[in-house]
Amino acid sequence: MTEEHSSPIKTPKQLIIVVLLAFAIPISLAVLISQLVTSGEKGVHEDDSKVIARIQAVGTVVLAEASGPKGVLGGEQVYAQVCKTCHETGLAGAPKFGDNAAWGARIAQGESTMEQHAVAGFQGKAGMMPAKGGNADLTDDEVRRAVVFMANKAGAAWKEPAATAVAAAVSASPITTAAAQPAPAAAPPATANAGKPDGKKIFEGTCNVCHGAGIAGAPKFGDKAVWAPRIAQGVNVLYTHAIGGLQGKSGVMPPKGGNLELSDADVKAAVDYMVAAAK
Repeated sequence: MTEEHSSPIKTPKQLIIVVLLAFAIPISLAVLISQLVTSGEKGVHEDDSKVIARIQAVGTVVLAEASGPKGVLGGEQVYAQVCKTCHETGLAGAPKFGDNAAWGARIAQGESTMEQHAVAGFQGKAGMMPAKGGNADLTDDEVRRAVVFMANKAGAAWKEPAATAVAAAVSASPITTAAAQPAPAAAPPATANAGKPDGKKIFEGTCNVCHGAGIAGAPKFGDKAVWAPRIAQGVNVLYTHAIGGLQGKSGVMPPKGGNLELSDADVKAAVDYMVAAAK
């Protein structure tokens, strides 16, 4: 006699339980697997700044400045950038470049005396020498090199101070990594003045030589009474005289202050700076 096949589900309640389990078990397994896979992720609940700091690049590249390290300009370079303003034309009693007769008596005083006068400034009977030619950014050795360069062109046989910083600059790599340099801060947003010449900086580097002390009839910086009639001519006239030069009754203005490397925009910015200070 054969035994009839019987189902383990005897009641409707058992059927409902089986159906629910059929859905619940796969869903639970899927959730458990998902948690297992994602449990190793880092930073899900971290602050954004901490996450960014952790994934920061290992290193950064920093290029050396195009102008090179400070203090390595040679005598000829300093002359062209600063001293030429007065020494090329003989302004304010400055001995003209290459004039052996004018330089002879000065060379006779000795290298040390001339360098001291050039670095610290000097007021003599024939004229005045502003400290460091009016450019305080120059190092003492750079000024000394310029003195030697000019004196040698007038018959001296002196030796320029060695540019000791050059060797260090050459041996040091112009590219460094973050092992020595921290990551740079975010660049500031561009402003309306981006790319505009800095009139104050140009004044201090070039114009201050004459306008700082009123040399060769130059209107002194900030002297409102002296600047007033010039300002009255109009700023375009001042631009023309400053860029092209002017030989007036009270003095001489060399083209671009004697620094022909300046652009017209640079000269105008310096004029604007001086005019603003005299109003």
